[in-house]
Amino acid sequence: MIFDLHVHTTHSPCSKLRLDEIISLARTRGLDGVAITDHNSMECCREITEGLQDNGICLLVGMEYDTPEGDFLLFGSFEDLKPGLSARDLLSIVTDRRGVVISAHPCRAGRSLKPKILSLGVCCIIEGLNGRNSDVENRNVEQLRRQYPLFQCGGSDAHSLEELGRTATYFEEKITSREELIAALKKGQYRPVRGKI
Repeated sequence: MIFDLHVHTTHSPCSKLRLDEIISLARTRGLDGVAITDHNSMECCREITEGLQDNGICLLVGMEYDTPEGDFLLFGSFEDLKPGLSARDLLSIVTDRRGVVISAHPCRAGRSLKPKILSLGVCCIIEGLNGRNSDVENRNVEQLRRQYPLFQCGGSDAHSLEELGRTATYFEEKITSREELIAALKKGQYRPVRGKI
C-alpha cells in the first residue's frame, strides 16, 4: 500500500490543497492512502469520515506539530493539543496516549530536528524522504540513522495538488484506519518511496 503520510489542506495557512481534491485525485497520483497532517490542527476531522472513501482511497488524520526542537507528525488521539509544547513534553503525551510520532523533515535547513531528542528513545521514526526537501537535506538523514536505531518513512509535505504523492511510504500491509496506521508504523515494516509523478 502506498501512503502519503504528510499532506496539508487549507486548514494549514500555507496550503491551498482542498480535501475534495485530495480524495478525488489521490489515486491518479499513485496513492492508496493519504494522511492529512495540518499544522497544529486536526480540524479536518470535522469535515470527513476517516477510513476508506467511496473511491477506495484511505483518508486518515494526523497533525504536524511544531516545537522549538523540531517538527513532528503525530498519529493518535491528539485533537485537543494546544500549540507551544516543547518536544520533550509532546513526546511524553504521545507515549501516554499510545500514539506515534515521526520526526518531520529532520534535516531541513531552518526547521531541523535537535538530535538530542532522538536519544530519549520515544521518536523512533524519521521522515527519510520529504517531497519539499532538497536532495542534500534528504541524504543527510543517513547521518542520523547511523547514530540512532530509526525507521524511516516518506511524505510529500504537499501544500498543492502538484506536490501530492511526490514522495510517500510503501507499507507491506493494508491500512484502513488510524489504529491500523499506528500499529503499522510501530512495526517498522515500510520504506520511503518516490511517487510516479
